[in-house]
This record gives sequence, structure tokens and C-alpha cells, in this order.
Amino acid sequence: MRASRGTKLGAVLIAAALVIAGCSSSKKTTGGGGTTEPTKKSVKVGLAYDVGGRGDKSFNDLAAAGLEKAKKDLNIDVKELSAAQGENDQAKQDRLELLAKAGYNPIIAVGFAYATALGKVAPKYPNIHFAIIDDDSVKAPNVEGLLFHEEQSSYLVGVAAALASTTKTIGFIGGVETPLIQKFQAGYVAGAHSIDPTIKVKVQYISQAPDFSGFNDPAKAKVIAEGQYDEGADVVYHAAGGSGSGLFQAAVEKNKLAIGVDSDQYQTADPAQQPLILTSALKGVDTAVYNFIEDDANGKFAAGSVRFGLKEGGVGYATSNPKIDQYKAKIEEAKAAIIAGTITVPTTP
Repeated sequence: MRASRGTKLGAVLIAAALVIAGCSSSKKTTGGGGTTEPTKKSVKVGLAYDVGGRGDKSFNDLAAAGLEKAKKDLNIDVKELSAAQGENDQAKQDRLELLAKAGYNPIIAVGFAYATALGKVAPKYPNIHFAIIDDDSVKAPNVEGLLFHEEQSSYLVGVAAALASTTKTIGFIGGVETPLIQKFQAGYVAGAHSIDPTIKVKVQYISQAPDFSGFNDPAKAKVIAEGQYDEGADVVYHAAGGSGSGLFQAAVEKNKLAIGVDSDQYQTADPAQQPLILTSALKGVDTAVYNFIEDDANGKFAAGSVRFGLKEGGVGYATSNPKIDQYKAKIEEAKAAIIAGTITVPTTP
């Protein structure tokens, strides 16, 4: 892990400003022999979204936020393409190749579902730099994986869930049962059990790989959440992307608590839902995207992978809902212990 870039990611999660370097520049000579201001070279950035695309109020929207900041701060042209529900790897490969053939460089693949496609596309375009979020399986000199310690933020919201629960039963809804989403489950359960080893955690996934529809199926998430609430859970955490809106709808109907994921979902929820979204497990996808674009524009691309956790400020928990205040002391205690290394959070259930 490259700590210098991780530290940079933490700055955004605490809303600090980034100092932006220019993309690239050259001096223009005037007719009188002087110089004008440097002119910046435009960078063409391609971004391929996962299922749900813009508007999922979670994972994809965070990537979009990073792209929007880059558009504002840097001299870039942008092309955005979205995945379709139920598409195969060939469709993802075609999407990446479309961007590459059109001269976009760098190109960002949003989500581990692009790994197979990227593994085929990257060798064909050795002069194009690629990034993929949540995957480091593609080993190529022009590919960088942007990874996170999701289990750590999930541990913190597990602590919150256990402290807030009065029934001693909580729930977890995963979008698709994959090793990545199991990290969320493992951290959540461990965090809850650190407060009360006897607490029950109901776990259910919306779909099984290679069916990735579970990340964009609010209706199924709502049914699962209703079932968990009816079976005694009074706090339910989702790691299900756009499907999470179904959990929030169920929370309102059942008047129970919910926990969001990736972004601070309290901020984007309907007013009726906000009081019931206790917190969210934060994941700095927005800044990972922004930093990758900025670094690439400044000639600082580095193949391999980088992983961001609590120590770097790359993951965390949301505090927008005042209800979380009464639990913050315990959550911060757990956070400090993870950073210090006295708590090692499991990554598998």
C-alpha cells in the first residue's frame, strides 16, 4: 500500500480542500518575445459505470462525484457509459474498447465486475492507463486497482447497530454474494459481536454471482428487509448499491433503523427516511477516482494497487444523523483500536 496516496484520500473524507496541480502545460511565446500564461493540455477521461449507473445514490454516484470534481478542477473531457442489467462480460469488454478506440486515456472501470473484461482489453491498448475499483486481479503495466478496507468501516457500523438495538437482533442485506460483499458482512458481524457476543445477525443476499442484479433491485431488498424486521431485527445494514433504497422504504414502513453504505445516505434520502438512517459505512470511491485522474494527468500513474482504510482516512462512518451521537464514544474507541492494530477485523464470514 502506498501510504502517501492513502493520506491524500483521507483529506476528502474530512472535507478538506485538495491542492490541484495543473494537468500539463507549455509556454506560449507572444509576438513581442514574451510569454503568456501556460496552456493546459486537455485530458480525455473515460468512465464505465457498474449496474445502476448514475443515480444509485451509492457506489456509482460516488464515482460520478469524483469525476465531477475532476471536471471542475482539471482540464478534462469526459465520456461516461453505463452497464445494463444482466449484461455479460463481452458487453463490458465492448464498452471499454469503445472508450479506448475513441482515444480516452485514462479509463476507469467502476466495480470488480469489469475485471474479466479489463483483463482482455488492457493488453490490447498498452499506452492507455486503466483503473478498476474494487479489484486487483488484473496484473498489467497499464492497470491500477483502487481498493478499500470495507470490513473496517463495516465493523464500526456493526458497533453502532449493536448499541442501538433493543431486540438484540440485527440484519445484513448483501447485494451479491461475492468475496467483496462478504467483507462487509464479516466486519459488521464482528463489530456487533464486540459489543454483545450473543446478538443475532440475520444475513441474506439478493442475488448470487454471476447474477449481479442484486445491486439494482430495490423491490427485492425491500422484501428482504421487511422479513428481517418482522423476525425481530430492529437495525438492518445493506451493502447492496442501488438496492438500498428498498431497505430505507421498509425502515419507514416498519419504523425501524437502517444503515447505509458507501456514501452518507442520510444526505440523499427522502426526509421521511432520514431519521431512520442511523449511519452509513463510508467508502471514498469519489476521491479514489479524483486522485487517479489527477495523478495520471500529472504523469504520476503507477501500476499495481493501492488500498485505503481507516488509517489513511479512506473509509469511515457517517455522523449526519444526531441519533449516532450517543454511540460515538464507543465507535471512536473501536476506530482507534483498529488503526493501532489492536483489533484486526476479519474479511470473511
